[in-house]
Amino acid sequence: MSSNQDYLRRWTTGSGRIELRLWLSDSEKGHHQGECLNDVQELLTVPYIYKQLDALDSELIAAELKEYGAWDAEELGDHSANLERLLWIACGDLQDEYFEFVEVAS
Repeated sequence: MSSNQDYLRRWTTGSGRIELRLWLSDSEKGHHQGECLNDVQELLTVPYIYKQLDALDSELIAAELKEYGAWDAEELGDHSANLERLLWIACGDLQDEYFEFVEVAS
């Protein structure tokens, strides 16, 4: 992606109870082929991302992630891991939306 295509994207959970805004380039860093954890952890230190995630209630995040059915109650008790999971999902969803838009526009 060239820098002139970068723009701020809005992402929400399916329920709409959590909303994040991420630059498309950051979503690309957080969701890609291969291991993403280190990149997601780095994104968590970016001030505009950290502020959004820090403002969210930990129980709300766990409840939203529970809807995916991919983690058990013990795993969902780890708030730091939940922040990583939520950001990774948001990045992936934004990447999927971007590439679907590009395909339709082509």
